[in-house]
Order: sequence, then structure tokens, then C-alpha cells
Amino acid sequence: MLTKKTTKNQLTIPKALLDRLPETDYFDAEVVRDALVLRPVRMVPAVDIDRVRDGLERSGVGPGEVERAVRWARKKK
Repeated sequence: MLTKKTTKNQLTIPKALLDRLPETDYFDAEVVRDALVLRPVRMVPAVDIDRVRDGLERSGVGPGEVERAVRWARKKK
């Protein structure tokens, strides 16, 4: 389907395309070769993040341990 970029670099995505995707307000965008690829993103409410933090705290996992784990995981790439 054809869509046009506005003067403010915005695109309108045709409803027929959006109806084929999960309902979302956010998309992850990237350029792959010469194509713009949009993937629906499910946002997690902050309430769920607070629940995770509380669970980690109850388990005795502190902020320093999480930071060390993230650094370790990033080295593995």
C-alpha cells in the first residue's frame, strides 16, 4: 500500500495494515537494507516493574548484583 511522508517526517499507516497486527501504540523501527521495518511493541506498565523489584528485594538480590549480572551478560555477546 502506498503511504506518503509529511513535511514533518510522519507517516500514516493504512488501517488495513494495522488491522493485521496486534493492537499497539508503539513500534520498534529500523532500516533493513533499503526497507523501513516496523514491529509492534508491547509496553509494560510501571506497576509490573515495581513488582519485579519487590520480588528481587525479597530474594536478597540488590541493585549492585543486578548491575554485575547485566555487565556479565553483555560480555557474552
